[in-house]
Amino acid sequence: MTATEDVLAFAAAPHAIPAVVAGHAVRLLGDTLACGFAGSGAPGADGVYAAASRMGAGDDAPVLGRGLRLPAPGAAMVNGFQIHCLEWDAVHEPAVVHAMSVVTAALHAACHRVGGVSDDEALAALCVGVEVACLLGVAATSGLRFFRPATAGVMGAALAVARVEGLPAERFGDVLGLAYSQAAGTMQAHVEGSIALPLQVALAARAAVTAVDLVHYDLSGPRDVLEGPFGYFRLFDEGSLAGHADGLGRQWRIVELSVKPFPSGRASHATLGMLHALGAAKCAALTAIEARVPPLIARLVGRPWVEDMTTAYARLCLPFLVALMLTDGRIDPRRFTAANFNDPELRRLGAMLRVVVDDNPDPNALFPQDFTLRFADGQSEQVSVPVTLGAPDNPLGPARQAEKLAFALSLAATPPDAATRAALFDNPLSLLAGRP
Repeated sequence: MTATEDVLAFAAAPHAIPAVVAGHAVRLLGDTLACGFAGSGAPGADGVYAAASRMGAGDDAPVLGRGLRLPAPGAAMVNGFQIHCLEWDAVHEPAVVHAMSVVTAALHAACHRVGGVSDDEALAALCVGVEVACLLGVAATSGLRFFRPATAGVMGAALAVARVEGLPAERFGDVLGLAYSQAAGTMQAHVEGSIALPLQVALAARAAVTAVDLVHYDLSGPRDVLEGPFGYFRLFDEGSLAGHADGLGRQWRIVELSVKPFPSGRASHATLGMLHALGAAKCAALTAIEARVPPLIARLVGRPWVEDMTTAYARLCLPFLVALMLTDGRIDPRRFTAANFNDPELRRLGAMLRVVVDDNPDPNALFPQDFTLRFADGQSEQVSVPVTLGAPDNPLGPARQAEKLAFALSLAATPPDAATRAALFDNPLSLLAGRP
């Protein structure tokens, strides 16, 4: 079998998800859905919902945080945007893929459209979709050119949807091909801090549902879309599935995902977590912060503070994020306003940060990160961050996770009712599975 055939066989096969893997998946699902609720109140979310509403009438699936329903492709699109727009969604750091986001949005819509599936079916589809998205990321050897959460995410999401839609195994290749044919999204939106960045996740979620719909109506897609002459690893990323695809089904990469404690780019979290752990008194005494980071960190969040920056840019602007952390002890999405972008005291605090690029040769590396802190009394302190808060080796813990979920739900355009809120905390699979 080729590596592509291994992926397709894995995607269509029955899977009994081990209890430990299931525990991670359920925790990450609750986190992802909570981000979707929070994103319903974010800038741009109303516009995305309005645009999706024009694409056709129907009530297949609910839109998170709105108390409204849309046809499955539209619901996937809106929920995909809302899950990613606050930069709060889980990420597989070695793959540099927000692997839950597109998969959850598309799968949620599909499960509801078919009238609901069992928790086990929803869980297996979720784990399969995340696995495929992560696989494409870890197999990449090049730096980010295309926006990998969207380009890898649509591939995993489409195969996850194919499972719950009941397509026969022999059509999964067509699903993958038609998902690939719609794959899009580049890092230009990231560089510019454009709202197109979460829109790329939104459109990928819609494309995943659409790929399955096309196959359902007997359309076909190209087959050699991962390893072919114009396949994924020729056009989107350099790399190879060799040595990666043969472990499918024996280890599950969903357990390797990191949860984000702060609604900002993951590349900012080592700095923000370090300051959070430092405590208010020591933060108040800081006079300078030097961050020595891999090239990818500097590229993603080491951007300058500009007065006319957008909220999407600000979520990726480390000086602004540092200023908020030093002032508030947390990152609050409601603080991303023009008034705060132009606040002289926040500007003064952000100016204390200096980002220095280290000699890490890995274009996808996020760690290690090292900091030199200087204080008003002339003392200095060296801090090394080998792994960020929220990573599997440094988890948030139940209390911090519950705090995040509660805060996220408080930001929803329409707060969830008591039953939905309870399900989000206790059994988020029931919300994904779409049972009446």
